[in-house]
Amino acid sequence: MTDTNTVLIVGASRGLGLALAEEWLARGWNVVATVRGDKTPLHRHAQEFGQRLRIEQMDVTRTEDIDSLASRFAEHEFDVLYVNAGVALGPEDGASEVSTEDFTRLMVTNALSPIRIVERLCEKVKANGTIAIMSSSLGSVALNESGGWEVYRASKAALNTLMRSFAARHADASWSLALVDPGWVRTEMGGADATLGVEESIPGIVNQIEAFSGKPGLRYYNYRGETLPW
Repeated sequence: MTDTNTVLIVGASRGLGLALAEEWLARGWNVVATVRGDKTPLHRHAQEFGQRLRIEQMDVTRTEDIDSLASRFAEHEFDVLYVNAGVALGPEDGASEVSTEDFTRLMVTNALSPIRIVERLCEKVKANGTIAIMSSSLGSVALNESGGWEVYRASKAALNTLMRSFAARHADASWSLALVDPGWVRTEMGGADATLGVEESIPGIVNQIEAFSGKPGLRYYNYRGETLPW
């Protein structure tokens, strides 16, 4: 890869992660993106972008996969690390009805795994670079006045808390840290009734990452750059 800015996107097989990869590629960046399979929509771009796009396979819930990815980029530094991987249950899945297996799956995928990735890969991010995780306004305890999405809310609230702990332990670091709410976007996970298209959400996210670049500390904001309450 060249001296062009480089982003590592974890979870880019489809949906928001795929759109993030496409947006950064369109802006002239180099993109390293992880997927779980070998025939994803992202692979359609491999020939078009050549060496500017590198696709790596990784299961975010497997620590050995995270370690393997880190070792493959032992001598590389990224301008941005963006952890996007996540799963969801429906709005009707309350804590009293969800199975223990589904609850564990959401917590491991949405909260524990992203922080493990950040902890393991943060040393690969430039000193003035950005570490961002895809969160949600549903992770805000203060904004939860309607209920619904209970388990998904809990997983994102846990993610936010873990990221605040990471920021506290690295208070002297110069990274720009971000928990980003993409809005309710029409993707496979977001559903057809969502209020935003990826063409509205994703450029906004990348614009905010660029706007806060070089500004240390943790921020929790949406794709418009509006600060969200914890």
